[in-house]
Amino acid sequence: MNPCSSSGKIWFVGAGPGDPELITIKGRNLLAQAGAVLFAGSLVDQAATQYTPPNCLIRDSKDMTLEEMTAWLIAQAQQHATVVRLQTGDPGLYGALIEMTRPLNAAGIAWAVVPGVSSAMAAMAAAGESMTLPEVTQSVILTRVEGRTPMPPGEDLASLAAHRTTLCIFLSITLLHKVQAGLRAAGWPEDAPMLVVHKASWPHEEKIVRGTLADIRQRCREAGIVSQAMIVASPTLGARDWETLARSKLYDPAFTHRFRKATL
Repeated sequence: MNPCSSSGKIWFVGAGPGDPELITIKGRNLLAQAGAVLFAGSLVDQAATQYTPPNCLIRDSKDMTLEEMTAWLIAQAQQHATVVRLQTGDPGLYGALIEMTRPLNAAGIAWAVVPGVSSAMAAMAAAGESMTLPEVTQSVILTRVEGRTPMPPGEDLASLAAHRTTLCIFLSITLLHKVQAGLRAAGWPEDAPMLVVHKASWPHEEKIVRGTLADIRQRCREAGIVSQAMIVASPTLGARDWETLARSKLYDPAFTHRFRKATL
């Protein structure tokens, strides 16, 4: 990347899952000095732009094509030292980061990324759940099911679900029947616990639905959840109510590590 000396810098900032207080301090500071902000209005709560200065040019991108967004960012970088593209969650996850930055490279515009809190983490936090547990699962798969955008070979949900680890399924609430089919094809039982969180962390809008593989679709229908939801299937769900739980070695008094010697 060879940025033009006369151009400003474009920052791709993760706004987090929805709560404007979950944006990073670095992201908030960039908004505070931005001359122009392009935010994803269909997904990012507009409250996230509350940190911008009074004279900042703010544009909602929900009606723009990729080419229009890129042209807007380049035009603003030629007028302002700091330009922010404010995206939902983290810019590198289910975003158009690479598609948007390739033209910036070609135009010699400097850019950088500020990570954000993913809705996968926010959903589990809202529900008071853990993605990993000792001797249960130590892996997390972030994925989606096939809709208008196809999945690459080998990444169908049934193949991924065969690992029996935590699955955080994005962009799939309207395809919940496909989620159920994929889990069943992988051998998950009908009573496998499932979690759906709508607008995780959004003030006054968050909804949490718990159920099983058998009934989660009906429960979501009853709750009126048809968009912006995280689906979680995991063997860790509900662990706080289990009778027994394997202890973490890190905090076990019988376990020695470099900061503490075993006492049992």
